[in-house]
Amino acid sequence: MTSRTRENKKLSTARTLMRVYPFAKSARNRIILGGVSALLAGVVALAIPLVLQWIVDGPMRSGDVSRLWPAVLIVLALGVAEAVFIALRRLFVLTPSTHIEADMRNAFYRKLQDLPVAFHDRWQSGQLLSRVISDLSLIRRYIAFGIVLLVVNIVTIVIGTAVLFYWHPLLGVVFLVSCIPVWIYGYVFEQRYSKVARLSQDQQGDLATAVEESVHGIRVLKAFGRGKFSLQKFAKQAETLRGTEIEKAKAIAGIWLWLLLVPDIAFALCLLGGVWLAAADQLTVGQLFAFFATAAILRWPIESIGFLLSMTFLTRTAIDRFFEVMDTENTVTDPENPVSLGTREGRLVFEDVHFRYQDSPAQFPDLLDGIRLEIEPGETMALVGLTGSGKSTLTALTTRLYDVTGGRITLDGVDIRDMTREELRTHIAMAFEDATLFSASVRDNVLLGRPGLEGEEAQRVLDEALDIAQAGFARELPDGLDTLIGEEGLSLSGGQRQRLALARAVAANPAVLVLDDPLSALDVDTEALVEAALRRVLTTTTALIVAHRPSTVTLADRVALLENGRITAVGRHSELLATNEHYRYVLSSLEDEEARERRESEREERQLSRDAERTVGR
Repeated sequence: MTSRTRENKKLSTARTLMRVYPFAKSARNRIILGGVSALLAGVVALAIPLVLQWIVDGPMRSGDVSRLWPAVLIVLALGVAEAVFIALRRLFVLTPSTHIEADMRNAFYRKLQDLPVAFHDRWQSGQLLSRVISDLSLIRRYIAFGIVLLVVNIVTIVIGTAVLFYWHPLLGVVFLVSCIPVWIYGYVFEQRYSKVARLSQDQQGDLATAVEESVHGIRVLKAFGRGKFSLQKFAKQAETLRGTEIEKAKAIAGIWLWLLLVPDIAFALCLLGGVWLAAADQLTVGQLFAFFATAAILRWPIESIGFLLSMTFLTRTAIDRFFEVMDTENTVTDPENPVSLGTREGRLVFEDVHFRYQDSPAQFPDLLDGIRLEIEPGETMALVGLTGSGKSTLTALTTRLYDVTGGRITLDGVDIRDMTREELRTHIAMAFEDATLFSASVRDNVLLGRPGLEGEEAQRVLDEALDIAQAGFARELPDGLDTLIGEEGLSLSGGQRQRLALARAVAANPAVLVLDDPLSALDVDTEALVEAALRRVLTTTTALIVAHRPSTVTLADRVALLENGRITAVGRHSELLATNEHYRYVLSSLEDEEARERRESEREERQLSRDAERTVGR
C-alpha cells in the first residue's frame, strides 16, 4: 500500500477534499443552508452576552426588577432560536450526505466492475472492502457534520474574537495571543496525523483481507490443522494495527492538551487583566461578565477544532484511498466507434497472438508467443498442454478479461477489440474450472447471462441448461430452483458447483462456448452423461475446451497442443496420438491427474452423503 501512496500526486488537504465536489454538487444548496443555520446558531449564542451585559449593568445594578423580565424573555428567545437553528442544520445536511455516500459507493462498485481482471489480480479484496465501507462512511460523516462545523466554528471564533475586542481591546489581544501556540501545534499535528491516519486505514484493509481469506479458506485451515497458525498471524497484524491506533491516540491527545490548556491560560490572564481594568474603572462589571460569557461560548468552538482537524485529515486519507481506485486507468475499454457483429456464425481466429502480464519483468518471455489458431463455426477444439503452458490465459483473452499485447483475436472476421465488451460477452460464454456461484437462487445463477428472459421462455431455457449439465439435483433442493445458494456455493459439492456453472454457460446461448476444464470435479458416470448431452449442444456451437482429462478430448473435432506458449500441433486426436511424442506425454500426465481428481471427487461425494445421512438421522 505504501508504494501506491508514494505514486499518488501530493495534493493539499483543501484540494483533496474538493475532489468530492462532483458527487456533492447536487446537495450543495442544502449543505450551504445547513452551514448558514449553524452559523446563525453561533451568532445567536454570541448575542446572549450582550443581553447579559445590559442586565448586569442595568436592572441588577439599579435594583429595578421590573426591567429584568423582558431581558430574561429575550435570553429565552435567543436560546430557543439557537436550538431551532441547530435542528435546521441537522435537517438540511443529514439526508443529502447519505445520498452522496450512496452515489460514491455506486460509482466505486461500477468502477470495480469496469476495471480489468489484471487490476483485481493486484489488489486485495479487503483493501477494496475497507474503502467502499469504512472510508465512504467517514466521508459521509464529514460532509454531514465535520466540514460544516469546522467552517462555522472557525467563523464563530473570528466573530467572537471581534466581540472580545469590542468589550476591551487589551483583553482581546491577550486572548488572541494566547491562542497562537494552538495554531502552531495544529500545523505540526497535520504533518504527524496525516501519515499515521493513512497507515492505520491501510492496515485496517490488510486486516479485513486476512479475515476474508481465513473465512473463505476455513476448510483448508481446519483440514491441515493450521487454525492456530492463522490466529497467530492475525493477532500479529491486529497488534500492529493497535500500535498504529495508539500513535493516532497520542497525536490526538497532544492537540487536545493544547486545546484545553491554552484556553484555560487565556481565561486566567484575561480574568487577571479584567479585574485590574474593572478596579481602574476602565471596564464595567457587566462588560467583564459579558466578556467571560463570550469567551465561554468560544470555548466549545476552540476545543472542537481538535477532533474536527483529526476528522478532516482522516477524511483526506479516505478520499485519497477512494480515488486511488477511481483514478486507476482501465486498459480494457470499449472502442469509440464500436462495430456490431450482426449475424453470428462463431468463427474464432487467433492471429499471431502474444500476451504478457503487465508487471512481468522485461527479460521474461511472453506467456503466449505468436498463437495462430482457427476454429470454424460449429467446430469443437480441445486445447491441451502441460500445467503452466498458458491454456487458461488463452481462453481468458477470448472475452477480453485480459487484452492481447500483440496480434489480434477475431470473431467472424471482426477484431473483438472493435466490439463493446457487453456485446462480445453475449457472443462468447465461459465456464471456469473454479466454478463461482453467487448468493442468489439457483434460477438467478443459471440465467445470469440471459437477464431479459421471463416466463415460460426463461423456464424452458433453464430446464434445458440444467438437463444438459446433468444438474437435476437442483430441483431436489429444499426450495427447488428458488433455493438460495450460500456464499460462493460452498454448501454444494465441487461437482454440483461445476454443473451449475456449466448450465449457466449453456443457458447464455452463445455463438462460442469456452470451457476451461468444467468437468474436473465430476464422477465418471456423471461426466459421461454430461459429455453425451454436450455433444448435442456442440453440433451447432463453436467451442474451445481446455482439456485436463483425456476423456474431455473425445468431445473435440480437433485438438490443439500448446507448448511453451506456442501452438505446436493441431489435428485429430488419433493423428496426434500416432505422430506427436509430446502429445502422448501430455495425455499420460493428464491420465495421472484424472485418476487423482476422481479419487478426491469420490471422497468428497461420500463425505457429503454421510453428512446428509447424519442430518436426516437427527
